[in-house]
Amino acid sequence: MFIISRISRHLFLGLSVLIFSASISFANPKHGGDLVVPVTGFPPHFNSAIKTGFSIYTAASQIFVSLVQINMDYKPVPYLAKSWEISPDGLTYTFHLHEGTEFHDGKPVTSKDVAFSLGLSKENHPMGKSMFALVDRVETPDKYTAVIKLKKSHPALMTALAAPLLPILPEHVYGEANGPIRKNPANIKAIGSGPFKVKEFTAGKSYILERNENFFRQGRPYLDRYIARKVSSPSSALIALNNQEIHSHMEGDPQFVAKMKENKLLRVSSEGMRGIGSTNFIEFNLRKKYVKDKRVWHAIAYAIDREFITKTLHRGNTRTSTGPIPYGHPFYTDDVSHFRVNLEKANQILDDAGYKRGSDGTRFELKLIYPPFTGYSQKMVAEYMKPQLKKIGIKINLKPPADFQDWYTTLSAWDHDMSTSNVFMWGDPVIGTYRLFMSDNIKHRVWTNTAGYINKEVDAILIEASSETDQAKRRALYVKFQQIISDELPYYFIVEDVFYEAYHKDLVNTPSDSFSGGPWDAAYWKDGKAP
Repeated sequence: MFIISRISRHLFLGLSVLIFSASISFANPKHGGDLVVPVTGFPPHFNSAIKTGFSIYTAASQIFVSLVQINMDYKPVPYLAKSWEISPDGLTYTFHLHEGTEFHDGKPVTSKDVAFSLGLSKENHPMGKSMFALVDRVETPDKYTAVIKLKKSHPALMTALAAPLLPILPEHVYGEANGPIRKNPANIKAIGSGPFKVKEFTAGKSYILERNENFFRQGRPYLDRYIARKVSSPSSALIALNNQEIHSHMEGDPQFVAKMKENKLLRVSSEGMRGIGSTNFIEFNLRKKYVKDKRVWHAIAYAIDREFITKTLHRGNTRTSTGPIPYGHPFYTDDVSHFRVNLEKANQILDDAGYKRGSDGTRFELKLIYPPFTGYSQKMVAEYMKPQLKKIGIKINLKPPADFQDWYTTLSAWDHDMSTSNVFMWGDPVIGTYRLFMSDNIKHRVWTNTAGYINKEVDAILIEASSETDQAKRRALYVKFQQIISDELPYYFIVEDVFYEAYHKDLVNTPSDSFSGGPWDAAYWKDGKAP
């Protein structure tokens, strides 16, 4: 049994974290059959230690293991670590690994690989600093013991160590001796110790993962292969679901969710998605003319009708956002500046700022980009903004992305005035939220502080909250943070997604977690074969 001290239980109190469960209890699990899933944003590789994104996480969860998983009771349960202890002061976490665990190349998984992986993620992952800034070092007293030493208490640490946020990578494959990590061929020809191993990767089209017969959870996985195929759109995914060409799909678009619910071959639920914390926003590039002016942020906010977007465009399937922490989270507050639609006020702000209209009614032009995923909350909102902002004299040059890489390249080069985007909180603000706001996380990389926002007070609040173990004090800090952001508005948060997961009715023990990307080692087909 794993051991958790009284302090560790206190650290987890109130956290909304990754959720893992089984849809149906084990009766007589059968081996055999393939699982086919759709991919809309195809991953460039599988290394989730250096890049974030839903498509990467879902694949990485099959290829790599993590130290722990988080169950439905919001508590860590064993994965690679079979047990652990936490010191009374909360500064030392000692993990005991399953002995005999092997990577896909047959080499043993050791504590040194755990230390290497944490260090690699800390330095290279977009959320690495926020997840692991408080980690002082990782000690490896023997092959199967990893001891994490903290500078300060870290209430979100166990969530950060869970699948798929910290994949355990083999140092002998991904270490410095093999060249720069971002150019390592093993990012694609991945070597992990997870339930599936890479069989085939066809960039932009499909990948095939096959059963790892030496997976340390004896007898698992039950499925023969995990196959991902690129689909061009949610409608294509829905057609494939109806034709039983794919067996699982996550969706938030209202019209497609309704159709999935009508299909009697599917089980559809949002229960396991509640902790994802997906918020959609407008990012202002604070280096650019016009959008570096706080008055322009406010005018744009007053011009956008969030209620119209959620109730009319999204048919009530999204929730109006009020800031960087989603509704329902213990740290959420609606005691913030709301900027409800007011075109008269928006125009007055721009007039007072000296941005006069030209003969055609235009004050200035802005370049707006958007990512190709979740079209209803990205493309639809971007297209809505073009005529809406024209009402206040702002001409929008809307740049549709050719693909995900096109948007990624433009945003990471800071070659935009504005972009719609979204971010997952991943259970705790430290993990998914900080990356947008910390002034030391301004990088040429998507899902970092590409806006260029610098506010030392915000930095100080977030740093303090990251090590505060008193729940009430921590909440107070995050309330203040939300109030500052909603007042300044370097990002304008618009809607929160509500995601649904559909599974073929004959799939048993499907993973159900807050990001719908957990390992499929426990899942099996009722009759041992796919339909």
